[in-house]
Amino acid sequence: MAVELATGKVVWQTPNPKDWKMTHASIAVAEVAGRRQYVYPASHGVVGVDARDGTLLWETPDWRISIANVPSPLVLDGGRVFLSGGYNAGAIMLAIEEQEGRFTPRTLYRLDAETFGATQHTPILYQGLIYGVRPDGRFTCLNPQDGSVVWTSDRGTNFGLGPFLLAGDLFLVMNDSGRLVLAEASPARYAALAEARVLTGRESWGPLALVGGRLLARDLTQLVCLDLAAR
Repeated sequence: MAVELATGKVVWQTPNPKDWKMTHASIAVAEVAGRRQYVYPASHGVVGVDARDGTLLWETPDWRISIANVPSPLVLDGGRVFLSGGYNAGAIMLAIEEQEGRFTPRTLYRLDAETFGATQHTPILYQGLIYGVRPDGRFTCLNPQDGSVVWTSDRGTNFGLGPFLLAGDLFLVMNDSGRLVLAEASPARYAALAEARVLTGRESWGPLALVGGRLLARDLTQLVCLDLAAR
């Protein structure tokens, strides 16, 4: 639904005759054939909704996660949408195609969970490549054209369900127990430049936030603010 910010009035509401439920994912904005639309992975499939009036433009049951869909859609150029998840879901690349005003989703490829999946945090698109943490905990770089793995972090370098953030041409990647790694955002290889234990609790899963050179990070019981500004 769309709501008027000033008054809370409902502007439009998309019909949901199949009673698909909400998930943990956030809505993503896509521009396909000049049509602005909102893409959302619901409980039993993915939908694309017209941003102007809420009209259901397309839907597909080809992507659904029975336990929990957490990562948000990653929108690429050419009407492509990359969806990934945990719980052995793997990943899928959709192409949203338009013909005479009608939109149709088509599956370009699927990836099994061993190749790639994202249990909690949404992958990041940077300079034509997709970066994220797959189910075995290894930080991974993917070629979005065919889903092939460009590189992974070293065996034994496990980030679990930790968050990651792109800052300039560097990645900040956290593991489950509060170890923060600074790594190059490079298509050549995984290259860790520095690391430090910044949290001492457990389940360091909260999304990272960086502003003014200061990084906010949290686990289940703690919040820390780190000064990362160059001196």
